[in-house]
Amino acid sequence: MAKHIVGPVSELPVGSRKIIEINGRTIGVFNANGTYYALRNMCPHQAAPLCKGHVTGTTLPSQPGEYQWERDGEILRCPWHGWEFDITNGQSVFNPHKWRVKTYEVTVERGGELVKEQIGADDEDPSVETFPVTIEDELVVLHV
Repeated sequence: MAKHIVGPVSELPVGSRKIIEINGRTIGVFNANGTYYALRNMCPHQAAPLCKGHVTGTTLPSQPGEYQWERDGEILRCPWHGWEFDITNGQSVFNPHKWRVKTYEVTVERGGELVKEQIGADDEDPSVETFPVTIEDELVVLHV
């Protein structure tokens, strides 16, 4: 599984999203209430750019005349036909056993450690002059 740096944590505040392309696939990375999630940017209904849709919440079952709003920032509505998907697991809100969107693992990692890992700190060539580089911020990393 390859790691792809999405960007610094500071660039993805709560409620934001970033759509990136990796190996010909577009993937939406979301910060839903402080936790990061990633979904394939394609609605299973008619291949709409799902991750460009409205992020909202949902109503819960309640008594007549009562409205219980919950899961704000965790429901993604397709911009074409309004199908809704759970950002946290990719399942359809209206039919979770039949429709779902591909999800990907997202982690937050210390920048300096990730750079060392990707550069290969053990592969240093003594004939090449090098300089120390650090990244102070934590990075959002997508695993594809």
